[in-house]
Amino acid sequence: MPAPAQATAREWIGLAVLALPCLIYSMDLTVLYLALPQIAEQLRPSSAQLLWIVDIYGFLLAGFLVTMGTLGDRIGRRRLLMIGAAAFGAASVLAAFSTSAEMLIASRALLGVTAATLSPSTLSLIRNMFLDEAQRGFAIGVWVAAFSAGGILGPLFGGLLLEHYWWGSVFLIAVPAMLLLLVLGPLLLPEFRDENAGRLDLASAVLATTAVLSVIYGIKRLAEGGLAAIPLLAVVLGALLAAAFLRRQRRLADPMIDVRLFAEPRFGAALACNIITMFVAFGFFLFIAQYFQLVLGLSPLEAGLWTLPSGIVFVFGSLAGPPLARRLGVGQVIAGGLGLSVLGFALLTQLGALPFGWLMLGYTVFCLGLAPIGALTTGLVMSAVAPERAGVASGMSETSFEFGGALGIAVLGSIVTALYRGGIDTSLPAGLPPAALDAARDTLGGAVGAARELGAAGEPMLAAARTVYTRTLEQAAWLCGGLSLAGMAVIIALRRRLEGPAPIA
Repeated sequence: MPAPAQATAREWIGLAVLALPCLIYSMDLTVLYLALPQIAEQLRPSSAQLLWIVDIYGFLLAGFLVTMGTLGDRIGRRRLLMIGAAAFGAASVLAAFSTSAEMLIASRALLGVTAATLSPSTLSLIRNMFLDEAQRGFAIGVWVAAFSAGGILGPLFGGLLLEHYWWGSVFLIAVPAMLLLLVLGPLLLPEFRDENAGRLDLASAVLATTAVLSVIYGIKRLAEGGLAAIPLLAVVLGALLAAAFLRRQRRLADPMIDVRLFAEPRFGAALACNIITMFVAFGFFLFIAQYFQLVLGLSPLEAGLWTLPSGIVFVFGSLAGPPLARRLGVGQVIAGGLGLSVLGFALLTQLGALPFGWLMLGYTVFCLGLAPIGALTTGLVMSAVAPERAGVASGMSETSFEFGGALGIAVLGSIVTALYRGGIDTSLPAGLPPAALDAARDTLGGAVGAARELGAAGEPMLAAARTVYTRTLEQAAWLCGGLSLAGMAVIIALRRRLEGPAPIA
């Protein structure tokens, strides 16, 4: 069997172009974390609206990824990437100039739908451009590292903008980058499509999107308000729609998803690991960013600078993961990374008792542990399919990432909110004005704003709110550490099955 063709300079230059939307995709999320205090102050969203501003992006992104990946296989992956870049830039402008919480939520929803065209297009192009397994592993590492680099640059650029401009300016970072992609993409990127693909099955697309959205919405509402009929029905409806979707795929001559993929050990283990990893990472990143500003009192720029270590180790880990896996084995590196993240979360369970240096150590260690996993699991997924099926496989891989991230923000965010509210009621000093009490009970950002209005009289209230929030984050670290430990146990059990057969055509 002849060796796969080696990538040329054109492919490597094209990889640099593909890294651009990945960079912006990540920056858009991390920038928003730092902008939340200003958004809370100026748009006055409720606690529920504040979470929707953050997680509606990931929800719709997760809901449309598989559909967009399949669409790219049919109409051309470069063409879909160009369409998505133009739409993402326009949605960014709309978000930047939102005048209400409702408008910002709608703009973020539109950003999520348009972003769903970017990730599967870039990853599936990499699958077709790099046929050699070692080169493809490195290219995927670069692709994942671009997301991590966005985590570095997002807080830095965002912090600088927030020091001098209004919160909406952070969304405008995407506009020149998308314009550059629109210029360079047709010149440097090849076009790929599945020439044998049939028409996109609209019924399957609707079933897949609705199933994902229903399940995430139901879980979010259950985490926020406890057991209730409507969210339970949403979860059940999503599960039924998912079952109907899978049944339909078995009957179709040209399905959106080849259900045989789920019998492939590499594929299923990689998707499960993605969900766990993104759950703990995205959920905790959101609250660490607010902890830096609202508890420690750092400016947006200072908070952005303190996120640098985590971004650096994510870039390093993403690039180092594939070479380490070739030496030690994929399962061993993933399990070791999850074990290292457990150690980092263990340090974060002592957030209030340890000095700031230990906080940064725990934060950096858990990021270092999770860093190689994305590149390795993505490589497992892409190696399980033939090149012509790369679009739908990349969509499924990214869906698992975004599903895990959305669940982390929704579930962990709702748990933190519930724990904070449960603790704040017994911790606030007596004699506070009713408006200040309501603001402090709603969110920590509300407590900071109310304390600023009360002046010296609000200091005891602010101190109590910060203590409760810190204790709540410690409890969240226990949960994240436990999930990482469970994931490590599963990977150890499956590690010998992660080296699988040839790709499924």
